[in-house]
Amino acid sequence: MGSPRRPTYASPGRRQPPAPAEPEVISASKRAPEADPPSLPDRKNAKDAGRKRSADNGSADRAPAGTDNVLAFPEPPGKRLRRNILVTLGTVLALVCALLAAAIFSPALAVGTVSVSGTRLVTTEQVQAALEPLKGKPLPQISDEEVSRLLAPLVQIKSVSTQARPPSGLVVQVLERVPVALVKQGEQYQLVDVDGVVLASPADPATVALPVIDGGAGTIGKDLFQATAAVLGALPLDVLSKLSNASAQSVDAVELKLVDGQTIIWGNAGEKELKAKVLEALLKVPADPKNPVRVYDVSAPRHPVTR
Repeated sequence: MGSPRRPTYASPGRRQPPAPAEPEVISASKRAPEADPPSLPDRKNAKDAGRKRSADNGSADRAPAGTDNVLAFPEPPGKRLRRNILVTLGTVLALVCALLAAAIFSPALAVGTVSVSGTRLVTTEQVQAALEPLKGKPLPQISDEEVSRLLAPLVQIKSVSTQARPPSGLVVQVLERVPVALVKQGEQYQLVDVDGVVLASPADPATVALPVIDGGAGTIGKDLFQATAAVLGALPLDVLSKLSNASAQSVDAVELKLVDGQTIIWGNAGEKELKAKVLEALLKVPADPKNPVRVYDVSAPRHPVTR
């Protein structure tokens, strides 16, 4: 059975090459039934599924097949050094905190003995009795403020400082108020400081080498006392020990008496430091038996007068 051939026509003027011979092939095919075209949602779902499979395949392709394919880079020396420093600092800090906690709360450092120094107006026994509540308390927990609070009833003490002496010793340094005069109220004498704080009532005032502020039968006024006490507080100890008494008719008329009967006209409490230096210098001038000095007037310290 001959295969049908399509006739070929050559255009005029050009000759066509002969066509190759076609093999004689007999083929049979079965046409598949046409499927219904997928709807729009199905197409979208199919497209999303295809994308997901492509992404999964790409991830699988990029995933390392094994640890042999992983490149391990060495840790930078600076980073390792910083980490070691932080670990060391953290360890040291924890150790210090533990030691501090042990020191603060350990009963091994509890107060057992209290040593006192600097007392003249009060006794050591009085101070130790007032500080008895500190016994058994760890030394690191004791402060100067707490010691001052316990010693507040002892008005003779102006301030204190403490020092721990491990394992159980506490040293207390006392700074007492300085008495400047005896205040006479009737027949009673009171030892007072420059602030007017009564420090003691001596049984024998004659044994106290301080001037007497005589308030007479009544109570000396506050202003007069403060003016007189301020003057006495400015005097050097060697001058203060030579005074017999002090009086004031007003805050501007303070007078002092020496034990040998000489009078010091002081005036008001202004320029008290300068007045004290001038008076000290005048008292050091050798006495003239022919012209004894009875009055030292330092009320105008830049122009002192003696007569």
